[in-house]
Amino acid sequence: MIPRYSLPEMSGLWTDEAKYASWVHVEVLACEAQARLGKVTDADLATIRTGRVPTPEEVQEQERTRDHEILAFLAAYTATLPDDAARWVHYGMTSYDLVDTALGHTLARSCDVLLAAAVRLRTALAAKATEHWDTVCVARTHGIHAEPTTFGQKMAGFALGVDRSVRRLRAARTAVAVGTISGPVGTYARIDPFVESYVCDALGLGVEPVPTQVVARDRHAELLSAVAVLGAVIEQIALELRLLQRTEVREVEEPRSSAYQGSSAMPHKRNPTSSERLCGLARILRANLGAVLEDVALWHERDLAHSSVERIALPDSLIAAHYQATGAAEVIEGLRVFPDRMRANLEQTDGLIHSSTVMLDLVAAGTEREKAYRTVQDAATETWETGRHLRETLRERGIETRPEQYDPERFLRSRAVIRERMETLLDVEN
Repeated sequence: MIPRYSLPEMSGLWTDEAKYASWVHVEVLACEAQARLGKVTDADLATIRTGRVPTPEEVQEQERTRDHEILAFLAAYTATLPDDAARWVHYGMTSYDLVDTALGHTLARSCDVLLAAAVRLRTALAAKATEHWDTVCVARTHGIHAEPTTFGQKMAGFALGVDRSVRRLRAARTAVAVGTISGPVGTYARIDPFVESYVCDALGLGVEPVPTQVVARDRHAELLSAVAVLGAVIEQIALELRLLQRTEVREVEEPRSSAYQGSSAMPHKRNPTSSERLCGLARILRANLGAVLEDVALWHERDLAHSSVERIALPDSLIAAHYQATGAAEVIEGLRVFPDRMRANLEQTDGLIHSSTVMLDLVAAGTEREKAYRTVQDAATETWETGRHLRETLRERGIETRPEQYDPERFLRSRAVIRERMETLLDVEN
């Protein structure tokens, strides 16, 4: 991922330096296990532990004569060790015993970083929902004014969407936090299963229960599916904020720094660029999911078609998702909300948003439903065309309505029930 959309706590896990450090860690742990089995002496193990993590440049230099990154890494790493100790490095292992076990550890740590950002976003949304639980605004369906709701309920719905994504990510973390050290085709032909158990336990990983040569790639697809869904949920939030920031609506405004400049040509512009950026990143996450789904089906016990894809898609998706979730949390935490503007928009359609309650009041008073609907619809059409209040166009049709029939609170009598649901779900340890 390009630096513009990278934050160090996530991108730092995916550098070549971090990868080779992780590979060294796995190799040392494997040697520790072999020492417990009596194959490696304590003296050789102590020497192996002193080995230096090779630099990316050193690995690249070795790869020029090997055309194989893992062999190049092993050559660069063991070059710092005496031969008697170096011979035990990678003993009985195949390349992807090293790569996939280290990858499982990196993916698990990446999930933890992303989960922290998603939880921060969930917390920000819940706080905004509580703050504005009674801030009345108009709900829109098909982009058209519908009935009153509250801004708090909008935010609560988003909070629970992020909460579901947190749950999906936690399940996906379990799926990818696995390793395998089982030999060339997963039969443990030249390595004791104890080595695998020891290494994976030390790294906090499970083991692939029925190994081939690699960890099953449906695990990675599950993770990127959860990541893409989180991205889509954030996109839904950001799209709502973009729509509410339009000039003719202007019910909210995303936070801006003192350095903000919206347009190179028009000084007045206050564009929703942060929200737009969040929407754009969701597209990358969805696209990468498609590529990783293609990696699930490999030839027989393994081919190499997945490697080039996941070298790009896994780090790019996790880095972009972390940036997106962090950015979304910052937007919600600093969001400006304009209740007066919400109230003005609520009244913009001259009582039309109360048409459903007026109709039901007629039905409750004894009018046949279809007649009540048509009567109110005809009056509403005239209100749309003339701009006269709905109660006036109804009066012309012989229907007298009372002021309380145009009170938004009639729509919101049950909002305490919804708030209780939100608080119950978000208070659960999750």
